[in-house]
Amino acid sequence: MKLKISFLFIILSQFFISQQGKIINNQSTAFKLLDKEDPIEFIVYDTQLNHKKPVFLWCQGSLPYPIYVNSKEEGLWIIGGGITNFDVENIVKNYHLVIISMPKTPLIADEKDINESYWYYGNSKNENQPTLDFQKADYLENYVNRAQKVLKFLNKQKWVDRSKLIVAGSSQGSKVATKIAIANKNVSKLGLFSANPFGRIDQNIRNYRKDAEQRKITWEAANKGIEDEYQMFRDAYNPKKLAQKPELLAWKSFSVPLFDDWLQFKKPIYLAYGTHDIASDLNDLVPIYFIRENNNNLTFKRYLNLEHNFFEVENGKVNHQKPHWEEVMNDFVEWTLK
Repeated sequence: MKLKISFLFIILSQFFISQQGKIINNQSTAFKLLDKEDPIEFIVYDTQLNHKKPVFLWCQGSLPYPIYVNSKEEGLWIIGGGITNFDVENIVKNYHLVIISMPKTPLIADEKDINESYWYYGNSKNENQPTLDFQKADYLENYVNRAQKVLKFLNKQKWVDRSKLIVAGSSQGSKVATKIAIANKNVSKLGLFSANPFGRIDQNIRNYRKDAEQRKITWEAANKGIEDEYQMFRDAYNPKKLAQKPELLAWKSFSVPLFDDWLQFKKPIYLAYGTHDIASDLNDLVPIYFIRENNNNLTFKRYLNLEHNFFEVENGKVNHQKPHWEEVMNDFVEWTLK
């Protein structure tokens, strides 16, 4: 009996700590939801949760980036799903900025467990390959389910203004944001950045065509590459192949077209992308679909001469000294306040 009581106390204690949150780096408040499948960690970018504000949920892109890295020389520093590229203070003036950790990825990762690209490879033998646990958890429905649980938790907090809920994401995160908006009736505005309306795999096929058109490769090489993409996609839908190569799960899951979802969502949508981004260059077609359906809820922002992460492109090369994410995000924040 004493053992059962002690065990219950431990569970309740952990739950209480999760509910209260923990200050990280004097910068954010971290929470942990003790889910059966996979504990869900997330941060609210604030240390004082005593002002009632709506939630701004930022959905990360692909790969298992931790939210924080623990470095011997630099201490804790934040990646935060790319929010360091934003004017964060401009967001938190009006919103509780929330970022959910990637599945099977620690919220705080030690620097010995991240590779040169700063994502977590943990116990993987190859530092350029995510852990097997992450590969098995890296599918769209999982991200949406985890986000739904976080939003349900936030919806119960006294410091959350439930009159508005902003959900936004970039690249893979735009797919997650889209499905959250469809699944959660409380989402009031949807932000999509560097999104691919056809999913994911099509950009590889288009890339082969462009390379052949620009004579970077022969049409024979492009033809072979495209056929290989088809075969990879067939394998992703083959249960036996999928069991052997769990990395295919993400290709299967995230290659779902988004047009129907966007048309189904009747609340305001904001779609922004750079014209040098092959992943999202088919966004030029999106307004046609909205016009045809007589939907007037789309705000469309085309950023000229910028690439996938909104850096300038000069002479065909990305100039990382000329970023524009701050400008892009500030435009969106201003739109959400209208």
